[in-house]
Amino acid sequence: MSSLQLLIIDDEPAIRQILSKVAADAGHSVSIAANGDEALTRLAKGDIDVAVCDIRMPDLSGIEVVENARQQGIDTLFLMMTAFASVNTAIEAMRAGAYDYMIKPLRNEDFLNRLEQLADVIHLKSENKVLRELIKNQSNETWVMNSPVMQVVERLVLKVAQTSSTVLITGPSGSGKSVIAELIHQNSPRKDRPFIPVNCGAIPENLLESEFFGHTKGAFTGANKAKRGFFVEADQGTIFLDEIGELPLNLQVKLLHVIEDQNVRAIGSEQPRKIDVRIIAATNKNLDKMVQDGSFREDLYFRLNVFQIPLPSLQQRKEDLPELIRHFIQKESRKMGISESIEVQPAAMQSLLTYGWPGNVRELQNVLARSLILSENGVIEVSDLPQNIRSSEYLSEQPSSGGQDSLKRQLRNYEQAIIKAAIEEANGDRKVAADRLGIGVSSLYRKLDSSIEA
Repeated sequence: MSSLQLLIIDDEPAIRQILSKVAADAGHSVSIAANGDEALTRLAKGDIDVAVCDIRMPDLSGIEVVENARQQGIDTLFLMMTAFASVNTAIEAMRAGAYDYMIKPLRNEDFLNRLEQLADVIHLKSENKVLRELIKNQSNETWVMNSPVMQVVERLVLKVAQTSSTVLITGPSGSGKSVIAELIHQNSPRKDRPFIPVNCGAIPENLLESEFFGHTKGAFTGANKAKRGFFVEADQGTIFLDEIGELPLNLQVKLLHVIEDQNVRAIGSEQPRKIDVRIIAATNKNLDKMVQDGSFREDLYFRLNVFQIPLPSLQQRKEDLPELIRHFIQKESRKMGISESIEVQPAAMQSLLTYGWPGNVRELQNVLARSLILSENGVIEVSDLPQNIRSSEYLSEQPSSGGQDSLKRQLRNYEQAIIKAAIEEANGDRKVAADRLGIGVSSLYRKLDSSIEA
């Protein structure tokens, strides 16, 4: 069962004590309030998931507490407690914004079952929010694993997915680390729970702790409402910490404590919160070297590096290129609303297959998206490819003729092909093309107009 942040509100000390112990023994984090005013002060922080509130209290009634909370924009779920004779009052409380009620005296088993139901409601709301974000940014990615090196990766993914082990994915930028992380989650027992991807390098350092662990309302300047944090959002599921090598040392310490203790404390909160989260981390950096130079904690590295999956560069898995090209053409065509079948000219395909792809799978996808925009009549030609990819193909296309001047002629044609491609990419601006090629404009004109006699 998920851990909840609870507030027990009752003017009777015995009831507060009993319910607090029952809930805490079940793994929940519990705060207490002896009256309505205390309750509203605690609720104002915004980090309470469920308030278990008596209806009859001497100062503010439970109904008034609910009404005040709703007026303040507090979205805590209220579970009301009432005597049998006051069921109508409980229904009135639900009209005021309470979620449910129970009749006193509460049986421990019934109380815990009701909390479990409320935890499911909270998770569903959270998952819907996360799902909307994921759908908005969804890549609908698939993965090609035909090459021997990727078949090894596939076996590792399927093996570790069935466990709760922490996983460290290493590999160059653009090699697909996020896709592998999602594959692990989708093949795990947690697949129906949240998958929360976090780019550690994209969050400003002063916001990292708040984004990771959450904060209460008013915890710091600008905290106008409570935030749950990535780890609470990922409870019962998986959190993917991409670019883990970008974390500053002070947050590395806190992350280590989360892994060891399996609980988090939001900024401004009085209570730690128990969580059950699987951690998958990824980096394109050499963490061993970072440990040696002191920029990454050794104890955190050992905690993360329980099961490592190294990803190869695209250069190391050239056998997958034809299928990846086909896949990305189909994917980008759908995104652009292109319904016709797209072919790749043989010379263009040869260029794609022989290029080194230093930017890996991400570069391949971007190049094919660009080429689709430039293509005409359903065919991607050499001229639709970026200059750095097609230049080697232009050289190979030049005819090899006999005679002592054939090499000069081929070099001239190759040089002119590169210059024309640069001009085309600069939208006809020859000065921009010359700057990109590192030559003067006069040199560019001279090379275009030169004629070497055979």
